[in-house]
Amino acid sequence: MKLTFYGGVSGSVTGANYLIETKKGTKILVDCGMFQGDRYAEERNYKPFPYDAKNIAAVFITHAHLDHIGRLPKLYRDGFRGKIYCTPPTRDLTELSLKDSFRIVSDEARGMGIEPFFSEDDVNGVIQLFEGVAYRTEINPIPDVRAVLRDAGHILGSSIVEMWADGKKVVFSGDLGNPPTPLLPPTEKIDEADYVLIESAYGNRVHEDFKERKNILEDQIEHIGSQKGVLMIPIFALERTQELLFELNELIENKRVPHLPIFIDSPLAIAATEVYKKYPDYYNKQAMYLMESGDQLFRFPGLTFTKTVDESRGINNIPAPKVIVAGSGMSNGGRIVHHERRYLSDSHSILLIIGYQVAGTLGRRLLDGAAEVKILGEIVPVRAKITAIGGYSAHADQPKLLDWISHIKNIKEVFVVQGEEAAANDLASIIRDQLAIKAHAPVLGESVEL
Repeated sequence: MKLTFYGGVSGSVTGANYLIETKKGTKILVDCGMFQGDRYAEERNYKPFPYDAKNIAAVFITHAHLDHIGRLPKLYRDGFRGKIYCTPPTRDLTELSLKDSFRIVSDEARGMGIEPFFSEDDVNGVIQLFEGVAYRTEINPIPDVRAVLRDAGHILGSSIVEMWADGKKVVFSGDLGNPPTPLLPPTEKIDEADYVLIESAYGNRVHEDFKERKNILEDQIEHIGSQKGVLMIPIFALERTQELLFELNELIENKRVPHLPIFIDSPLAIAATEVYKKYPDYYNKQAMYLMESGDQLFRFPGLTFTKTVDESRGINNIPAPKVIVAGSGMSNGGRIVHHERRYLSDSHSILLIIGYQVAGTLGRRLLDGAAEVKILGEIVPVRAKITAIGGYSAHADQPKLLDWISHIKNIKEVFVVQGEEAAANDLASIIRDQLAIKAHAPVLGESVEL
């Protein structure tokens, strides 16, 4: 069996794309993600796949974030017609994400004077190939391969892929969650494996305590309430929005924060929240109990969902203090950039970053302390306070990654993926030193015989 890394490798958090080839010649993909970050990364999405899409027998998708699903329509355009396996929530969230992505990709391509790397027909076509499979159900895409999906605890329906072929077992972590979380069960542990691919977005970081993140959120809301400022939160539509709504609800119900207007200004996040309502069986026990008891987890006094452009613009007419939660999570598009252009120059306002920021994105430049930034062609001085809460990350930090890998017995080698170079190499080093397991961070295009 051969494993080749065609994305999501050392130095590139995004573009996850792994090819398994069995001795009989069967080709299976795990994830087919979009490259994100700077213009160079995004241009790689337009390059041909290094394999023939028509020869791929099946695809396994770990979860519905674009860096794991974003090039599926391109795969379809190039002739792939096999099955795509994932959980039912991942299937539904992927459909939303790909349709939203097509709009963004089309706008970017138009700006570059080129054709998009996939069409709306490609999105509609690839969605028809999805097959929703419950956790812990054996999947046999072809006779010489079998697989099982386990709960990764990252976003709703996210999976770890266990795959058996040629007498060996390979585990693909996908993105591992950061438990405890308000909505999801903890990440499932794996008993044993021959080879493991493990993510490393926070492979050299330690998040603050789970309880501390809510205290920081409370402090920021109280601050803008007293300063008559605006709290801007760039949001990832999947999971971060729903977790944030859950915790805002608790803060307001328990009178820990003043009642302020709160806007969810992301059509994708609003649509994704409806998908979350559809799958309470994927929640943890506490959240499932609250749903069954009739608690409105995603709606509370003062909360407004702004679907249309006119509703979004109308937020400007509401005087501060106010809270604006808007996409995208790395400020590399979406409605948040309009609010950032308007309010980053206000010293009474706050930009609260609650997710991973890829190098090259506007969010990363702001997090790194840029004194001014260019937004929609306008130079904007940064006077607002820039704050980050790592505890809201959907990714496991270094201690949790090590804990997860330490439960897996009989590992021959670990491949550290989906992290910037320093994070991936640090995690590989600590796996070697502390767990005495062979580990390294592969490079783009690297192949290994398993």
